[in-house]
Amino acid sequence: MADTVIRVLLVDDHRVVRRGLRTFLEVQDDIEVVGEASDGGEGVARAEELRPDVVLMDVKMPGMDGIEALRKLRELANPAKVLIVTSFTEQRTVVPALRAGASGYVYKDVDPDALAGAIRSVHAGHVLLQPEVAEALLSQDEGQGGTGRGTTLTEREREVLGLIADGRSNREIARALVLSEKTVKTHVSNILMKLDLADRTQAALWAVRHGLTS
Repeated sequence: MADTVIRVLLVDDHRVVRRGLRTFLEVQDDIEVVGEASDGGEGVARAEELRPDVVLMDVKMPGMDGIEALRKLRELANPAKVLIVTSFTEQRTVVPALRAGASGYVYKDVDPDALAGAIRSVHAGHVLLQPEVAEALLSQDEGQGGTGRGTTLTEREREVLGLIADGRSNREIARALVLSEKTVKTHVSNILMKLDLADRTQAALWAVRHGLTS
């Protein structure tokens, strides 16, 4: 068994889909499926009960959909990373999902190994943001919040922010800047507070918009 096992919650209204996901993920040494839910409301309840590391969340479900469930998890300050599972035809739902707090998304026809890789990636703190989605987010954000707020950042915070935009986890940022992970976490918290941003996804977008990427 791997040293660190990633605990995953499956939220999808199709039992066959959940069964298929469970069957594949349970053969991964470092991933454990700790529970399932058939809609957003149940998903939120199970996430609060089980405290998984990662939630695989379908977007379109009866009752509470995936985006509303995401918003609820944020309100509850649930620490789970949420990976949205959507179809290509539902691509327009990705932007509101990311705004609601998702760490990334995969399409329903994703290769199984790529799915496992995506779970590991968001668990490590990466933001899975495809170029076309970043462009859509940036175009919607145009005119919201100027560069003025960025002048309050220290040089070190700007370095950290640039690495967040490059998709680095806190551990990778710590190694790159020769800092402790605790110090990096403090920098990230300060960045979010100074820029009035909710999460790493918004921070990454802010950095891309203002040219802080490498």
